[in-house]
Amino acid sequence: MPIDTKLKAAPRLDLASLRILRLALGTSISLWFSQAVAWDMSFIAPVMTMFILALPTPAPKLKSGIAFVAILVLSLNAGLLLLPTLLNQPLVGVLLLVLALYWSFYYTAKGGSAVLGTFATMGIAITTAVGTVNLDAVLAVIGGVTLGGFVGILFVWAAHAILPDSLASPANPVPTGKPAATDTPDLSQARRSAFRSLLIVLPIALWFLLSSASASYTPVMIKVASMGQQASNDATRVAGKSLLMSTVIGGIAAIIAWNLLRIVPSLTMYTLLIALGGLIMGARVFQGAAMGPNGSTWSYAYLTMIVILAPAVMDSATGASADVKFWQRLLMFGGTTAYAVLAVYLFDAFKGKETKSRSIPA
Repeated sequence: MPIDTKLKAAPRLDLASLRILRLALGTSISLWFSQAVAWDMSFIAPVMTMFILALPTPAPKLKSGIAFVAILVLSLNAGLLLLPTLLNQPLVGVLLLVLALYWSFYYTAKGGSAVLGTFATMGIAITTAVGTVNLDAVLAVIGGVTLGGFVGILFVWAAHAILPDSLASPANPVPTGKPAATDTPDLSQARRSAFRSLLIVLPIALWFLLSSASASYTPVMIKVASMGQQASNDATRVAGKSLLMSTVIGGIAAIIAWNLLRIVPSLTMYTLLIALGGLIMGARVFQGAAMGPNGSTWSYAYLTMIVILAPAVMDSATGASADVKFWQRLLMFGGTTAYAVLAVYLFDAFKGKETKSRSIPA
């Protein structure tokens, strides 16, 4: 009797499930490694890893990975070059800061890479905020963010190597080649979105410039910079809601994780909580071969969870009053988000009235 040697094909994941697993795995192992080596600002690496893995795109090529880190480093040093002008000629320095931030938002709003735009905003905002207080601190921040950027992209590649797109089910083929052409954004709308984002970020950045504790607010600046980019990408009707929901969801996740870590304070538990956050939120980030309808809201919520939780864990490792600082940082996130939502609604309401008045015939 002939023996049937035909083997059943191994079950495969659909593309969205594969990306969810990759987001959770890549972000959590990036965080584990960063915490294990215990360098300053170790939370930067998982933030960078998460930000890239939260996009429905193939593994970045070597050239793209280098470009991501290069833009981050260049923007950090661009902010450093602004410091002498900000300190000696404040009005000129603020004007240059406005132009630099506006360019980073306009670049994204007109269809540029969201990753490059966000990294540029982060670099400029962080360096100028910290550097006006302490030059030694800003050099340490630049070094920490640069190292975090390099490590972050390495773990993006590691996650793609462990869970490659080839594991996706043939029913959901992985897009190859260049992405499908999309309509070029209207430049007037892009300028409008960039101004709206500038209205969100600039006042908060100026407040940090005047604060004596700017060096300790780097996680908040990362959140503020991401809110600006989020507002430049989202449509008018959903921008305010998206900003609010991403902060609320990420904040609640951080509170739950923080209280669980107080019960079981270990790196393993910390890593598992970040992975769990990636699985839960990633399920709402990806849908089919693209992002879900509210994918950006959930990806920014995951970012919020990390940048609230990670600095608190670092505080506890150094013996600082981690619990107090955790709640202080959470309140700052809530305050900056409330301002951002208000700024979006006021800007859109004003521009809406202006548009209507222009459309009324004489």
